[in-house]
Amino acid sequence: MNESQIKTQKFIIKYFTEIMIKGSTAKRQMISQVYNNLVNILSKISKDIKVKKFFDKIEVVCPIEVVVEVRLKLLDTPGIQQILEAMQFDDMNTLDDIKVKVNEMMAHEIQGKSFVIRCKRTGTQEFKSTQVEQTVGGYMLAMNDTKGVALKNAEVTINIELVFAQLNIITLKHMGMGGFPIGSQGSILSLMSGGFDSTVASYLTMKRGIKTHFIFFNLGGIAHEIGVKQVAYYLWNKFGSSHRVQFISVPFDDVVTEIFKSVSEPYMGVMLKRLMLIASEKIADTMKIDALVTGESVAQVSSQTLRNLALIDQATNKLVLRPLAMMSKPDIIEIANNIGTSRFAESMPEYCGVISKNPVTHGNYDRIASEARRFDYTVLDEAVRTSVFVNVDEIAQDVSEIGQMEVVSDLSSGDYTVIDIRQSADCIETSCETLKIPFYKLKSEFKKLPQDKQYLFYCDKGILSQLHAQFLRDAENYTNIKVYRP
Repeated sequence: MNESQIKTQKFIIKYFTEIMIKGSTAKRQMISQVYNNLVNILSKISKDIKVKKFFDKIEVVCPIEVVVEVRLKLLDTPGIQQILEAMQFDDMNTLDDIKVKVNEMMAHEIQGKSFVIRCKRTGTQEFKSTQVEQTVGGYMLAMNDTKGVALKNAEVTINIELVFAQLNIITLKHMGMGGFPIGSQGSILSLMSGGFDSTVASYLTMKRGIKTHFIFFNLGGIAHEIGVKQVAYYLWNKFGSSHRVQFISVPFDDVVTEIFKSVSEPYMGVMLKRLMLIASEKIADTMKIDALVTGESVAQVSSQTLRNLALIDQATNKLVLRPLAMMSKPDIIEIANNIGTSRFAESMPEYCGVISKNPVTHGNYDRIASEARRFDYTVLDEAVRTSVFVNVDEIAQDVSEIGQMEVVSDLSSGDYTVIDIRQSADCIETSCETLKIPFYKLKSEFKKLPQDKQYLFYCDKGILSQLHAQFLRDAENYTNIKVYRP
């Protein structure tokens, strides 16, 4: 028999170390959760995959055709410490059977190299593990051209396991992602912007076994929402597809408009974060979720000083988890690179930072209470009421590519009117007609303009102009809008 004749591949799954040191009841529950999650995930790949649970491991046997897909899913499933790939052979009752089979399958690995045999046994056999190692090692030494057996620092280690009369030859070892199985630690609502921080925070909660739902506060229109939906779907599909979770989109453009009307400029950023937590709490209550998670990191931006974080937390009675609180930006980006979310985050705007000019870094408790009293909370209630819920597994049907807005840099190429959408009082000077409409007024003011003209939206970085142009095009069907980027 050779490898080409092998029809199935066996994976031996070792549980995360912390699972194994739990009390007996908790351990049983978590092992059952790992098993149920794997059955759920792997059944979507092939109905021929067999999953068997033991007190110290899980065995997965799959058709050879789906090995690569199964391997990738196992590597990205929380609760797994180690994954061993093995070739499985039954009716290995004698030492002669074992040595011949191991040599047949592994001789090519030891040619011209030093090697050692390591054996683990489960069940009752007529021989000990050391006898297996010596017999197999001696036979392979005699049958092959090698550098000899080296008990220490061997170039090749052949690991075999005997389970009663079943022989498993370990061919590869992989480290899993660790953590607890999803579903074992309850549910959480993750505030998602789609950037580096929120995606990494969501990944860490999933890794810790928490069923993670996503909530998005839409400040930038359809294009931004679709971008965040894409990264939420990616995270769910890669790490959490054993459970169905929801994506909630909250229309927050009117809330931002009300902030500009009623909140003092230095406190706008803190107030925005407070309102996001209040809205998240209301939605979490309807979903019977006890905790929220954010991607905030101490001192990263003005709203994330200790004082301002305390002011923000005052707005909710929910537990707010901040797994990135003590992490630096390079550390966060490194994790994002490792999990594959950086390519989404790089093109995602950090939107919360754009609404505050000269933001307060050490807010006052009495002052924020005063600012909060001036805010019209009926606007927030309406935003929560009109929130849209979608199952994350259905996002793939919901997400379609949105073409980027056309960018104009040469004003002489057409008859344009430039609209400066920055919130600052100054207005860009150009060679053509220029208007000043802050982005938070665009929704109401743009429809008052003559629609037989071509308009170019301008802002400092091109983020706001792109997003708001896309919003008006896709939501209001305007076709006379482009982006000006000198």
